[in-house]
Amino acid sequence: MKDQELTSVHWRKSTYSGPTGGDCIELAGLPFEVAVRDSKNPEAPHLAFGRAAFGKALKEIRAGRHDL
Repeated sequence: MKDQELTSVHWRKSTYSGPTGGDCIELAGLPFEVAVRDSKNPEAPHLAFGRAAFGKALKEIRAGRHDL
């Protein structure tokens, strides 16, 4: 999906984001993929993952396999 087409989608901020900003991401559920962007810089390029790949990555993140 082209960046200009993402202006009309509904972006959701991470529930882990605090009210003062900080390190936040936003997600947009699209028909065949999930788009991810930096909430502090929404005009910057985004990442897009296939739904199955995003689901697998999210499962691993929740399991703590990618903690910094």
